[in-house]
Amino acid sequence: MSSPAQPLAASLVQSVDWLAIAPPTIVAVVGLVVLVADLFVAEQRKTLLGWMSVAGLAAASAMLLPLLDGDRSTFCLTGDAAACSYTADRFTLVIQFLVLGGALLAALLSVTALKDARKELPEGEYWFLLLSSAAGAALLPASRDLATLIVALEVASLPAFALVGLKYGDRKSSEAALKFFLSSVTATAVSLMGISFVYATTGTLYLTQVADRIQDVDGQFHTLAQTGVVLTLVGFAFKTAAVPFHFWVPDTYVGAPLPIAAYLSVIGKAVGFSGLILVTVVAFPSYVEVWGPALAVLAALTMTVGNAGALRQQATRAYSAVRLLAWSSVGQAGYLLVPIAAAAYSGDAEKSIGSSVAYALMYGAVNLGAFAVAALVGRTKVLNRVADYRGLYASSPLSALLLAFFLLCLAGLPPSIIGLFAKVTVFSAAVDAGLGWLAVVMAVNVVIALFYYLQWTALLFRAPEVEPEKHRVPGPVTAAIALTGVLGIALSGAPQLVLRFTDTGLF
Repeated sequence: MSSPAQPLAASLVQSVDWLAIAPPTIVAVVGLVVLVADLFVAEQRKTLLGWMSVAGLAAASAMLLPLLDGDRSTFCLTGDAAACSYTADRFTLVIQFLVLGGALLAALLSVTALKDARKELPEGEYWFLLLSSAAGAALLPASRDLATLIVALEVASLPAFALVGLKYGDRKSSEAALKFFLSSVTATAVSLMGISFVYATTGTLYLTQVADRIQDVDGQFHTLAQTGVVLTLVGFAFKTAAVPFHFWVPDTYVGAPLPIAAYLSVIGKAVGFSGLILVTVVAFPSYVEVWGPALAVLAALTMTVGNAGALRQQATRAYSAVRLLAWSSVGQAGYLLVPIAAAAYSGDAEKSIGSSVAYALMYGAVNLGAFAVAALVGRTKVLNRVADYRGLYASSPLSALLLAFFLLCLAGLPPSIIGLFAKVTVFSAAVDAGLGWLAVVMAVNVVIALFYYLQWTALLFRAPEVEPEKHRVPGPVTAAIALTGVLGIALSGAPQLVLRFTDTGLF
């Protein structure tokens, strides 16, 4: 006679699909290889570690291609095939493409940044931390239980704290890392409390099971469940830099090495938004009356505060270019929140989420491009002020033209068709969901943002105050600028490609 423990043990046995988990696994393995190789590689050949990391990220990105033929799930309970911890569906693959592609571009910028740092940044540790964070970020969109979501969020976040404060003897960098760390840990602690409330009321951590059980919670636990839903969102709202969880952004971007600021601006947001989408529309669809209004208000506040902060930046202030991009990224986070909030009111939640994903792809490409040009200018203009970009066209015509294109994309103006297309998509999501007031707030903020984007763009083509000096552009930086430029221009030429991502496969 079999013991009662045997069926229970059998129900805990989980299958493993190695192809499905290949992208984050490759990044993690390469990170460990780089860490060990750092012990044996001579100091003058440390650049090899960077190119190993670039190759690992490229290989992980390539492993997304075999997964396009259909959805794959793994680490599933044998008693419930729908309860899986890892799912590689269309939504997962699009976000992993954004994460791994963004990490690859940040790695290309880092190769040059580490060479210019002249031993101020330890190369082996830098590459290990970057790859570890990228592995966690690639894991998160595939996570389908609350425990894996939080673990992935922290694996993506903890190495990022160290990367921000990695500069030897740099007080600004250390302060930025401490502020980033303390605020993030607080947000994570609040989220963990929320998850514990959700688990207490549902008895499960799997998102699909949570969605089924939370709508039938006993009346006396209804308030506890609502509280758990709200608190769970806090950690992911922090990662998206949504107001009031945005205060760490400007100082962190300025204190971090510029490639890490670029990484946080895109990959950090991808992590936050994918987690936010999973816990709202997948785990808590029956609590739309709780998270829907909250996200709508957050979207309005975030875009307004972000654009107001960018508008206040003085062109002659030290690091004003990076600060402007930091505040701009907060404003862009507000636009990204709009379709997620609209999913609570729309009859077609998948279309709304698809609008957010499409906007994230546009934003990721052009924002990384803007940071790549900022990294190029920062090599000769250490303070990286907006005023330093005056006359950039005279010294580097192609870089100036591409930066102008990236800024116009972020503003949503032609000839950047993809920027205009993405904003119209987000705007229509709000209108279709009946959130007219949010659409009006967005329209006002888009007009406000035009001022500082166009002001910076015009500065690129003004006559320089001094005779411009021409400098050789490093190959990795050239590659990063070229890749983002080609992607942005290609999407502007065929914006219908973005429509392919409105079917997320989440439903």
